[in-house]
Amino acid sequence: MFIQQLINGLSVGSVYALMAVGYALIYSLLNFTNFAHSISVTIGAFATFFFLTYAMQDLLAGVIMGIVAAAALAAFIQFVAYRPLLKRNARRVYLMIIGLGISVMGDNLIIIAFSGRFRIYPVNFSSQSLEIFGASVGVVDVVIFVVSMLSLLVVELIIRKTRLGLAIRGASYSLETTSLMGVDTYRLILAIFLIAGALAGVAGALLGAKYTTYPSLGTFYTNKAFICAVFGGLGSLPGAVVGALVLGVSEAMISAYVSTTLRDLFAYILLIGILLIRPSGLMGKSSEDKA
Repeated sequence: MFIQQLINGLSVGSVYALMAVGYALIYSLLNFTNFAHSISVTIGAFATFFFLTYAMQDLLAGVIMGIVAAAALAAFIQFVAYRPLLKRNARRVYLMIIGLGISVMGDNLIIIAFSGRFRIYPVNFSSQSLEIFGASVGVVDVVIFVVSMLSLLVVELIIRKTRLGLAIRGASYSLETTSLMGVDTYRLILAIFLIAGALAGVAGALLGAKYTTYPSLGTFYTNKAFICAVFGGLGSLPGAVVGALVLGVSEAMISAYVSTTLRDLFAYILLIGILLIRPSGLMGKSSEDKA
């Protein structure tokens, strides 16, 4: 029972990590929380669903389709909504407000376009199981964890081993200084939105495989991911991953050994607790101008 819940928690936590790293990546450069992140997750799930339903029943190909759709949407939102405000040096709170508006509008547009009903992928990925240390574990949970960790590893390699990553690391200390060194900051911002959107696409596709696809999917799960990012320290990528895995495992254990009704409540108790005890999070740095 414990092993089963541990793997289930790591599976869910790894998906939280994909979304939380997207939050942390954008925050580390721009000092604001991208609440429009949720719609990229939802679009990733819907793109995967429609691909599996009408094209081919291949989850890997479906995930790739979800990545493309979500990354393209994130780039579009950045270009249309955020870039004009950034060029005018708008206060970060205005970017957060417009992101929240895009999230709500996006959920409603999806309901108008596709209805609000729940959709299940045409291939039942959750029916297969395997045995690990005597516990029966769903294959889908193992696949989700592996795919999520590989996706995060790719992002880590980009940040640590490429010129783009060097620019991202430099801009996380000072975007203005990076600009003075000849880096096109708007291209850099576009790049991080593409990366965050791609991670959101992976998350949406995997959530659809484990659960169902519906218009508010992204909103529900990015709320949890935001808590993970705050817990780890907004702007800290390792902190976002640690916070996500901690929350995922904690929720699984609470659901199994305490009460399923307390599972979602725990996340918000954790959020309030970390803000009261350590507002900068486990691995975050204090900054008066971040919001």
